[in-house]
Amino acid sequence: MNSETQLNFDVVVVGGGPAGLSAAATAAQHGRRVALIDDNPRLGGQIWRSGTGASDSREAKYWLELVMKSKVHVFGGVRVFNAEKSVVEAETDKGSLHLKFEKLVLATGARELYLPFPGWTLPNVMGAGGLQALAKSGLPISGKRVVLAGTGPLLLAVAAYLADHGAKVVCVCEQASWLQLAPFAFSLLSSLPKAIEGVRLRYKSRTAQYLTGSWIVAATGKDRLESVSISDGDRVRKVECDYLGCGYHLIPNTELAQNIGCRLQDGFVETDEFQETSRQNVYCAGEPTAIGGMELSVLEGQIAGHAAAGAREPAEDLFAERSRYRRLAESMKKAFRLRPELAKLAKPDTLLCRCEDVPFERVQQYDSWRSAKLHSRCGMGPCQGRVCGAAAKFLFGWNTDWNRPPVFPVRCSSLAAMSAVTEMQELHGGNQ
Repeated sequence: MNSETQLNFDVVVVGGGPAGLSAAATAAQHGRRVALIDDNPRLGGQIWRSGTGASDSREAKYWLELVMKSKVHVFGGVRVFNAEKSVVEAETDKGSLHLKFEKLVLATGARELYLPFPGWTLPNVMGAGGLQALAKSGLPISGKRVVLAGTGPLLLAVAAYLADHGAKVVCVCEQASWLQLAPFAFSLLSSLPKAIEGVRLRYKSRTAQYLTGSWIVAATGKDRLESVSISDGDRVRKVECDYLGCGYHLIPNTELAQNIGCRLQDGFVETDEFQETSRQNVYCAGEPTAIGGMELSVLEGQIAGHAAAGAREPAEDLFAERSRYRRLAESMKKAFRLRPELAKLAKPDTLLCRCEDVPFERVQQYDSWRSAKLHSRCGMGPCQGRVCGAAAKFLFGWNTDWNRPPVFPVRCSSLAAMSAVTEMQELHGGNQ
């Protein structure tokens, strides 16, 4: 790829996870010229990516193969930082990339929510999904003692994967109580495949204790993690381990959607029944619209792909199934709601912003996210508040759903190339 490349497509899909793959393949099957962009070299997103480039999931293989057969133009290792004026602006290791589009599908996925507690910055303390991703990429976890903590079905999936690859999963600490989980377990009876999957994952991780109503209050170690302290509300016990994977829900990646003017509601991108956003010709599918799991993401991707290709009738055929998975997602949201105790774990000297080394006591004296940023530099490091901003929203109730372009730090040469493309568009008739 040259230092600066511009190409034209009917549909451009941003994100190579389940939603992005299904959207790209579906639009391409209608004869549209489709581009699929992902910031990782391999497609699959966090859930379907593996170290060899081929996921064990039959559904993943189906969609990956369909994307290839449909002759979708795949751009891997490409980071999108803007998508205005019908041009996706992206950056590669070798230069900049400009993809002109008629329809745009955002399938940017989600990231884990991390909540601060004493010791959370120790080496070998990481996100549950992050630990799984590292294991898929070659991190040696065979024989390692692992504790998983946080909330949601992801913990069980990670436990099963790690156990299947030789890790000694000591325990899974689910912060929700059995009383919270019971209605969700009952709702799974309406989705037999989901129920079977849950049983399968628990069987694979059967040697690990599954502790409900339990959460991490501290991680300790000299140079790296050595043990964690687990509370059940009545007592605290210490467990020795080599790795801690900790995650509290998922945070939708809505920055790109916000920057191009898509309306948000309750922190998620607002869409109509065809997955179209408030901005005409821009669609959104998967976790940015609601945290609902892989099946819902695939369905939304298909609907967006059909709609972006102008085929509304096949999209309508999927509405009923999407509604069923959305009801399940709502049940899951209620079951795994976070307990208030988690907002009280950080000590005064516990770091909240890891990029800028800002402690909790420095931030809690302010009354808004903007004020905290201006006075303490919290959220102004390389991650641009993607970690501490989400934590601050839970800890203090602040509105952190705002950002400014570009979405990610970029080279000055990429911004200059972006300006040149805009000038060229205006010279040849303006926006389309």
